[in-house]
Amino acid sequence: MDLARILVVDDDTAVQATIRLLLERAGHSVVVAGDGRKGLAIFETGEFDLLFLDIFMPGMDGLETMRRIQQQRPLIPIIVISGNPVTSGSGPDFLATTTSLGAVRSLQKPFKPAALLAAVAASLEATQPASFPSLSAGEVAPRP
Repeated sequence: MDLARILVVDDDTAVQATIRLLLERAGHSVVVAGDGRKGLAIFETGEFDLLFLDIFMPGMDGLETMRRIQQQRPLIPIIVISGNPVTSGSGPDFLATTTSLGAVRSLQKPFKPAALLAAVAASLEATQPASFPSLSAGEVAPRP
């Protein structure tokens, strides 16, 4: 698997640092943003393979940020993260809601490093085209 360029959008600098450290140790290139507006601006100027997005942030929240990013690149994998309780009694399950809106995975903070890396690997793998041996011009693939 090729190493990915990953954008992490979270207002908690400790979470940013933790995710960045885990992903960089795994060989990925990481850019961080502290809120949805900054994240969207960075996203529009770079080519990213994956996005981590906190749901609850001041200013532009994760749901609005995700909606705007999907308008520009509908197929980019987005992993949503949240430290808020999954449900507030009778309230909605925000992590489940985000996956129904197009996020490929969700993680409840605090998460284990292995869970984060597994979510990244699965999300990136899901976006890779089926692997076929590369053929030179004029070559025909052998029949199975």
